[in-house]
Amino acid sequence: MTKLILILGDQLCPQISSLNGAIKDRDTVLMCEVMAEATYVGHHKKKIAFVFSAMRHFAEELRDAGYKVRYTRIDDENNAGSFTGELKRATDELKPRSVCVTEPGEWRVLKELKLWSEAVARPVDIRPDDRFLASHEEFKSWAAGRKSLTMEFFYRDMRRITGLLMQGEEPVGGRWNFDDENRNPTKPDLFRPRRPRFSPDEITREVLAIVEKLFPDNFGKLDGFGFAVTRADAKKGS
Repeated sequence: MTKLILILGDQLCPQISSLNGAIKDRDTVLMCEVMAEATYVGHHKKKIAFVFSAMRHFAEELRDAGYKVRYTRIDDENNAGSFTGELKRATDELKPRSVCVTEPGEWRVLKELKLWSEAVARPVDIRPDDRFLASHEEFKSWAAGRKSLTMEFFYRDMRRITGLLMQGEEPVGGRWNFDDENRNPTKPDLFRPRRPRFSPDEITREVLAIVEKLFPDNFGKLDGFGFAVTRADAKKGS
């Protein structure tokens, strides 16, 4: 095996940078549900179920597309309980030459990732997450020399650069934001479209049962779970 590619729970996109250049018959994708991530703060039961179900559905999408996927479920007997533990277990068993992962969106997880090369005694390629409009370097360049970092001004510059929500040189609607209005309570006659609901399939029903069993004391209820857990369903609701 050449490369082990770790995909995190908020990176469920076939265009994620860690998959760039992947060789389907030689590389292996690693996905894992781990207790450390499910419990570092108290999550709503539906959030845990949503993430796990979305991960499992995406793993099936990857398999259908020809990728080899190693998937660890939260209730697997040998689950090491953390990203680092699961990575060690996978590298010990599969013996890849290197590891590849897209940079996580949380500093907490990035700090853990930066220790992986030593932990697994292999090169670890942490790739930029190119799903964002601006890179770290672009933000650092914008922030350099400023006495304060008011995000409103960064957003305005990004809109000028990208043309998003712009009409020529002016913001759509003639103003940069409508924060004052958005803070007001909604009117009773405000038209609110009904949120699309998707009936849980077999994968989601299995996840719901596991979450209820393993996280009984977490706040919230799983009743009425109907979120879109695949990209296809999410697009239907957009």
